[in-house]
Amino acid sequence: MDCSDRPIASEIEKVIKASYWKDVPDEEWNNWQWQIKNRLTAIEDLSRIIELSDEELAELKKVTERFKMSITPYFASLIDKNDPNCPIRKQAIPSKYELQKTRDNDPDPLDEDIDSPVPGLTHRYPDRALLITTDRCGTLCRHCTRKRSVGMKDIDKTKNELNAMIEYIKNTKTIRDVLLSGGDPLLISPLTLEFLLKSLRKIPHVEIIRIGTRIPVTLPQRITPELVEMISRYHPVWINTHFNHPKEITQECAQAIDLLLRSGIPVGSQTVLLKDVNDCPHIMKKLMHKLLMIRVRPYYIFQCDLSVGVEHFRTSVLKGIEIIEMLRGHTSGLGVPAFVIDGPGGMGKVPVMPNYLISYSEKGAVIRNYEGSITVYEEPKSKKFFCQKCGICKEQEWISREGVAKLFLSQTESLVPSGSERENRRKKISSKGIKKETCKEQKEKEKKPVQIPFSFVTRVQASAKQFL
Repeated sequence: MDCSDRPIASEIEKVIKASYWKDVPDEEWNNWQWQIKNRLTAIEDLSRIIELSDEELAELKKVTERFKMSITPYFASLIDKNDPNCPIRKQAIPSKYELQKTRDNDPDPLDEDIDSPVPGLTHRYPDRALLITTDRCGTLCRHCTRKRSVGMKDIDKTKNELNAMIEYIKNTKTIRDVLLSGGDPLLISPLTLEFLLKSLRKIPHVEIIRIGTRIPVTLPQRITPELVEMISRYHPVWINTHFNHPKEITQECAQAIDLLLRSGIPVGSQTVLLKDVNDCPHIMKKLMHKLLMIRVRPYYIFQCDLSVGVEHFRTSVLKGIEIIEMLRGHTSGLGVPAFVIDGPGGMGKVPVMPNYLISYSEKGAVIRNYEGSITVYEEPKSKKFFCQKCGICKEQEWISREGVAKLFLSQTESLVPSGSERENRRKKISSKGIKKETCKEQKEKEKKPVQIPFSFVTRVQASAKQFL
């Protein structure tokens, strides 16, 4: 795809740039450092590009005292100043609703701090770790799940902090996938970023490095040939970005994505379902189609987290299921991401979807498709599993398995929720010395010959003689 085939930036972008940044030469406008230096961080800056009443200005000042604002000129140029419901405006410009208090909102809804064995590192899944590299972002998204910390100080992690995270990963051999996050990792100095990539690539058990960034969307000028060339030295490296609306896909961002892809860096999008921004099946379908056109894989649609300050963005879970229902079968499978809820309390990502399995029996599975057609998929007559004895399972025996996987691998016989009344009762019984035999113990017991007391045998023999 050459530049002429890429999506064209909207006329709105040209209008705002012409009015507010009309004297800025293209050379400066396309310089990412100029964009960072000229971010909109004060409410007074906003009044130059959108109309705000005195009352609105006062309300927004209160919001920014609690949650900071930062918008790159590029991303601000996508705002339709005549549309109060502009999806870019809602994501970038503060709202009085951010100060709404509800009992469900939590500064750290995903328990990232609790799952942090080393400051800045979250280790939730057995084979993955997340590293917070900075609290800086090009644009501070109003729906950010890390609103409690991102953008508050605009500082990067120190070398000592990064070394402590790297040391933890070195010593934890189950970790094969490391995600660099923030803030935005692509805003730390190139030297620090390369130090991280090089250090991680030296660890034998780290197979994949991922970078979580919204830079291709809010500051595509940062994706330079020099940056991409440096990152590509440490393959395999993947980029997870974050498109929420078709309007975000411009010529500039398409060029940035193309640069990444040509260097062998795959790009996926983790869209967030946002009320009054993209909570419409038709908007979502258009977004997925546009992502595929610039070769970005639609990876996730996230249900909005229960973070403090984002309540007004939350939709019902049903809305997400409806969107998947309207995508699956109605467009190519490549354009159907997984809809997930990042479970409160550090549960991790839980996929949620329409139910396509109607019923199940020995004969087979009764399933439906997107049209509502119902059929049965017959099971094979032989359900025996043949082990090829390839040895791969033996190589992974030392890796701890969690949840249902433990049942499949016979590492446990049952899963009982921690803290349940039944578990507490069992602990009391166990403390009295009463123990239930495991299935394995029962089988071993059955193999042993029954030991009959000698006195009992003698009595039986004596009784038998009377009948002889």
